[in-house]
Amino acid sequence: MTLLADLLSTVFERRQRLGRAGHRDDRPIEVLTADLIGAAGEVSGTTVAQNLLNRYAEMDDAAKLAFFHHLARDMNIDAARVRQALDAYETAQTKPTYRTFMQAAEPPRQELIRRLNQVPGATGALVSMRADLLRLGRDIDTLQALDIDFRHLFASWFNRGFLVLRRINWESPAQILDKIIAYEAVHQIDSWDDLRRRVEPSDRRCFAFFHPAMPDEPLIFVEVALTPGVPGSVQAVLAENREMIAAETADTAVFYSISNCQAGLASISFGNSLIKQVAADLALEMPGLKTFVTLSPIPGLADWLAETDDAVTPEEDDRIRSLAAHYLLDVKRRDGLPRDPVARFHLGNGALIHQVSANADLSEKGLAQSRGAMVNYLYDLAKVSQNHERFAVDHQIAASAEVRALAATARKAAA
Repeated sequence: MTLLADLLSTVFERRQRLGRAGHRDDRPIEVLTADLIGAAGEVSGTTVAQNLLNRYAEMDDAAKLAFFHHLARDMNIDAARVRQALDAYETAQTKPTYRTFMQAAEPPRQELIRRLNQVPGATGALVSMRADLLRLGRDIDTLQALDIDFRHLFASWFNRGFLVLRRINWESPAQILDKIIAYEAVHQIDSWDDLRRRVEPSDRRCFAFFHPAMPDEPLIFVEVALTPGVPGSVQAVLAENREMIAAETADTAVFYSISNCQAGLASISFGNSLIKQVAADLALEMPGLKTFVTLSPIPGLADWLAETDDAVTPEEDDRIRSLAAHYLLDVKRRDGLPRDPVARFHLGNGALIHQVSANADLSEKGLAQSRGAMVNYLYDLAKVSQNHERFAVDHQIAASAEVRALAATARKAAA
């Protein structure tokens, strides 16, 4: 961590240790939110905000849903005021008319959320609040609009410039290691011994992004294997009896698991920055590393095969590889982007589909989601910007000649 990050963490940790002063305020939530928006003094505003957060923490789902509806309905923009302010700005584009328009266009609930965040330790509470909103308001249009306000604020608060990259190793605090076990979303960590095999050996790495306001909560982490060559099987990477190598003899860094940790930060993108930052740091640390790849699941493959009534089995290696390549390259959503979410993520980061392997993940989860197939996405640091631009503008997918040939085989067989 940098000195600045250490100082920021110290400040936030000190604030979080402060007592939650103030008596309980049992007035209706609507009164408290109005008071908070109208509070002129910092002390009075912080007291009201703390009471609001305390009350929210005690709510059941029905009360939380009512609270969200209150924010969506009663703290929304005033459409007539917005139209009037816009008309005035169109007539005279001045600083006062622009300020008036911007004030009218921002719903009061955004300022409410900002003021709630003034309370020590509130950032994590607001992240949890958004997780509740996503869970309870999934199919409610007005609450989806409210979520846009949370996303707008979080995109600024969790900007890459505020994030701290930390390496996780066996000497990291136990509470952090425990959360790595709990948050691992790709390849389950079965025990502390399993975790130790992933973070302690010299040919293994784990890195996480943290925010100074949430110093004990990883936001996202990536697990890395340093290997000779590109592996085509996660079983080989995670094997208990694998042969360890000296880190300096590796020529390949394999990002084999990346896990988002906070449900309340869904759609706030960290993964692209994390992979690129870790790749750049590893390249500086170990000049012998020449290749940076993922070993990624293909989570939508099995569902797509079921839709096409294709009964291919994991034992049919060549056919699985061809169908997987075809799925990644050719099966698209209505907007022209790949159907597979992991493909969208890595291709959007500027990666290239490098290699598809059969029998690569024979776990129950791996067989259920992709019939055991996995894919390596290659991060060529010299070409990621070019690949990203082509994918973002024209939806062009960068892929190796081998992968394109595999896809062509599947297309020919289907014709």
